[in-house]
Amino acid sequence: MEPQEPSQPLRAKITEWAEADRPRERLLAQGAKALSDAELVAILLRSGTRAQSALDLARQLLLQVGNDIDRMAALRPAELMKHHGVGEAKALSIVAALELGVRRRERGPRERPQLHNSVLAHEELRAQLSHLPHEEFWVLLLDRGMRLLAKRQVSSGGIHGTVADPKVIFRHALDGGASCIVVAHNHPSGQLRPSEEDIRLTRKLVEGGRMLDILVQDHLIITTDGFYSFADNGQLH
Repeated sequence: MEPQEPSQPLRAKITEWAEADRPRERLLAQGAKALSDAELVAILLRSGTRAQSALDLARQLLLQVGNDIDRMAALRPAELMKHHGVGEAKALSIVAALELGVRRRERGPRERPQLHNSVLAHEELRAQLSHLPHEEFWVLLLDRGMRLLAKRQVSSGGIHGTVADPKVIFRHALDGGASCIVVAHNHPSGQLRPSEEDIRLTRKLVEGGRMLDILVQDHLIITTDGFYSFADNGQLH
């Protein structure tokens, strides 16, 4: 359960709150885990506007992304700056802090996950791909036991597509010593149905994998609302 914010009137300035209820003081006294997402964002903002406290402003920012920190982490500074009360310095602080969180999660010590189905593969890439405003193509490198060796970005493009070269994909696989791969890309439009180009590319990859003795375990299309699996739909042939 998410930590509860102090029950203060929304229009009250943070400086008018009891000291124990102010986000910075609560962080010092109780630690970061005691604070809600909105309180942590408020600390990054440092100040609000004449009409809103920093906490009010943080709540509004989170509301715009459905209270999803992963979605906020995918925003660019210019997108944050469209919100009244968020200037360049505040936007850069939020982007930098959330990017550090993403990197810490990716680089932290953990047992290599076994990605033997589409749900687990999607979970491995959801944070990177689900909320991007442009298309990116990634590959997961797996050993024979389907354990993750590494994940690599293959390409990045525009709103309507990105070029994924099979030679680049298999170069990553060979350099990484992978026996299996899962490829994935996102559709910013939210369309889960694969395009004809997606289908043609998948066939090329499956054929190329057979020649190199590298199993193409799956091809995922990821959106904000879910994912499509070529393997689950019997399209890896």
